[in-house]
Amino acid sequence: MTLAWLAFFDAMLAIVLVFVGTIGAHFYLVHPFLGFQLFVFGFLLSVLALVFGIIGMLLTRRPERRGAFNRALIGTVVGAIIAVPVFIILFRGGRYIVNDITTDTDNPPEFSANQNLAFNQGDPHYTLKYNKDNAAKQERIYGVVAPLKEKDPPAAMYAKLKDIAASNPHWTIVKADPDSMTIEGVAISWLFHFPDNFIIQVRPGSDGGSLIEMRSKSRYGVGDFGVNYRRIHNFFDRVALTRDNDEEPVP
Repeated sequence: MTLAWLAFFDAMLAIVLVFVGTIGAHFYLVHPFLGFQLFVFGFLLSVLALVFGIIGMLLTRRPERRGAFNRALIGTVVGAIIAVPVFIILFRGGRYIVNDITTDTDNPPEFSANQNLAFNQGDPHYTLKYNKDNAAKQERIYGVVAPLKEKDPPAAMYAKLKDIAASNPHWTIVKADPDSMTIEGVAISWLFHFPDNFIIQVRPGSDGGSLIEMRSKSRYGVGDFGVNYRRIHNFFDRVALTRDNDEEPVP
């Protein structure tokens, strides 16, 4: 049966594309976006394999068509193994329709050095300038994303933040400017090695303390599955761990 063969063929090709795309990007054998595209093509083929396989099994139920039935069954199982987990991830991540998160939507830290990086060039539609339309999306998804208030004076806080950021093995500091107390860098995702832009800025706080503002923006896509929010949240958690035992955060 044609559908049984299509299900089997699509399933085998899906395995190859998903494997090559994921492994290739993870081990820097292909460009991250190319690896992701191969993964997406593999996912789409797995959906076809699942559909063709189910129909193929219904059409080859008779004993004399056992060989075609087995091919349809293999296509169905393989298609489901690939497609179902991706569908679950997409369903859970569907609400994250923003990929630029900041602790200050009115006066967000703006990138300067990161704009000149090679991976941020070449696309006339891509910009690191903050889009005010993201503010409403961010608030709807996450509520208030507040800056971190610390008792350390700004200069001391800046030096501490630079050390914390530099200690992250998945981050690369692009610019550290003590005059503006700003740190720009790139964060690399674990699986596909997507580069995301981040900027940390220390502003004077109340009573001589510091206000830590941060912004994190993805290079690709329109959604981020919550990655940028978690990046800010996790960094603030690391800053909190460096406080003295008797030190409390500024309310």
